[in-house]
Amino acid sequence: MTDTERILEGLNDEQRTAVTTVSGPVAIIAGAGSGKTRVVSHRTAYAVATGVVPESQVLLVTFTEKAADEMKERVRSLGLPRVMARTFHSAALAQLFYFWPSRHDGAELPEVLADKWRLVAPLARGLPGGYSFTPTRDIIDEIEWAKSRRLTPSTYLARAADRKPPPTPDLFVRLFADYERRKERQGLVDFDDILGLTVELLETDEEAAQAVRSRYSWFTVDEYQDTTPLQARLLELWLGDRRDLCVVGDEDQTIYTFAGATPAHLTGFSRRYPGAVILPLLTNYRSSPQVLALANKLLASTGSSKSLVATRGEGPEPVVRSFASGAEEEAWVVARVKGLVADGVPADEIAVLLRLNAQTAGFEAAFAREGIPYQLRGKRFFERREVQTAVRALERVADDVVGEDLVAATRAEWARQLGFDPDEEPKGREGRERQATLSTLLAIVSQLALEGEGADREAVVLSLAERAQRERADDAGGVELLTLHRAKGLEWDAVFVPMLEEGSLPVSQAGDSDEALAEERRLLYVGITRARRHLALSWAKERVSTSGKLGFRRPSRFLAALGVSEPRPVRKERRSTPGPAVELPVGGSLLERLRAWRLARSRADGVPAYVPANDATLAAIAEQRPSNEAELLRVPGIGPGKVAKYGEEILEIVAEED
Repeated sequence: MTDTERILEGLNDEQRTAVTTVSGPVAIIAGAGSGKTRVVSHRTAYAVATGVVPESQVLLVTFTEKAADEMKERVRSLGLPRVMARTFHSAALAQLFYFWPSRHDGAELPEVLADKWRLVAPLARGLPGGYSFTPTRDIIDEIEWAKSRRLTPSTYLARAADRKPPPTPDLFVRLFADYERRKERQGLVDFDDILGLTVELLETDEEAAQAVRSRYSWFTVDEYQDTTPLQARLLELWLGDRRDLCVVGDEDQTIYTFAGATPAHLTGFSRRYPGAVILPLLTNYRSSPQVLALANKLLASTGSSKSLVATRGEGPEPVVRSFASGAEEEAWVVARVKGLVADGVPADEIAVLLRLNAQTAGFEAAFAREGIPYQLRGKRFFERREVQTAVRALERVADDVVGEDLVAATRAEWARQLGFDPDEEPKGREGRERQATLSTLLAIVSQLALEGEGADREAVVLSLAERAQRERADDAGGVELLTLHRAKGLEWDAVFVPMLEEGSLPVSQAGDSDEALAEERRLLYVGITRARRHLALSWAKERVSTSGKLGFRRPSRFLAALGVSEPRPVRKERRSTPGPAVELPVGGSLLERLRAWRLARSRADGVPAYVPANDATLAAIAEQRPSNEAELLRVPGIGPGKVAKYGEEILEIVAEED
């Protein structure tokens, strides 16, 4: 065979067309699992083999350094060791290093700030009043969003009037300006500056622009749907008036708009580059026909005509289940995982995908109880910055408080030092993550504090340290727990997507925003298309939140697109003792008996004491002395769920007082 025949060997018709279309603007719409990395590498090899471009003038642009390394390996295996594969930032940084000294009297490029947190966190803590607890990550996200659109502190308010930055528009602009000044005083540039400075160089220095264009003449950009306006402008400057640009992406997998990405670059490619060839890759090599049927249903609900075509053999039908409670959902997932492992599916080929990092805690506990090995993608729970800060804050709690008093003192100290209110509805991506993480840690502290006769602060801190140590030592692999964002680009034999409820996916902060809801839907699409054979989607009708509140849930609106309809509300039958029976306390004041009942009930149910009722709610019950369910519902902190679970027991205790 000739070189070109070897390059084309084994490609399907769609892939072959994409690989042999090597000139002019080209957009490859690569559906999930369609082999886009193979197409990009073979298309590059074909262009070099047919003399379209010299190997040294190729630039393959990827979204991450890991993807760049993989792309280099692919093209090297095809005999192209000199092809360059880089991220936007890496390529821009190399160009700045080269040109900076000659444009700045021999001075070297300023040091690159590796992490904005070092400068932004102190500024955030210096914000006035309650704003000092604004999550640093949310502020950084907004700075990066602004810079991706070339906005400065002086232009932000006028050109981003529809934004709701943390903490407020005026305070954000002040903080943004302070960050820029502090960075300049320390002689630093950040990664966003790298792109901005390169764009400025190529816009204003024709000699530099021509030098860059003479170096690269043939471009391919992967994950183009995640391109920001600033990256798109840099790409235009690299390209100049030439047309050998190929972009590869899938608008249905755009999940990074919080960082400035927009699918408009991909969907509007033919308008930006008239005469562009649009080539679909819809043959899927990853998932079973049954999994793809569900993914295609979700796409069709948006009006899309795109439909992925399966090549793999038949698999089991995806499972869509509802559960009475979050605890039942967790137990079912654990049981299904055990069954899959027993059937020969390796544990590390199973994933549980969640909307938020902190939502992994319940599944971590459930897997640990059953002895099922698991692994976390990303930073472990006790390694998270907010967890470490909260644990250190416990040092301010008095040594002599125990049990419920210790829990109350912890909440008070976290409110003072961290601005943490478990009942608050936070704003921003990091705010939601931080709230969920601290609420999870509070539940752990509560569990430890209420064990036995009640633990003191020193015992709780020691137990937390032991848990952190066990977490660090657990590198054995196993079932993967990770967020839907981190799942992008990965795949497993079996995938679980639990907690598909309104307020979780889509998150409550999406509100009625069409743009935000579209991104939440794309997250679910990404989750579904990670599965090769086994897929399970689930939701719970009621769930104890990480802040300890029991609430009724509605299934995610996206389930309707998959043929799952929400059942009509059914009035729950009253249950006197959900779970193990509890002996109702006698003797003492009404409030004392209510507290004794709460402790016994929480121990029997295996939940923190504040789940049945907090101190304020018990005090209100003792004061109001309700005699029926209607009166009990009027007590602050008591809702229909708690009446259904605990009402009969509470009313019996109150009745004995009378």
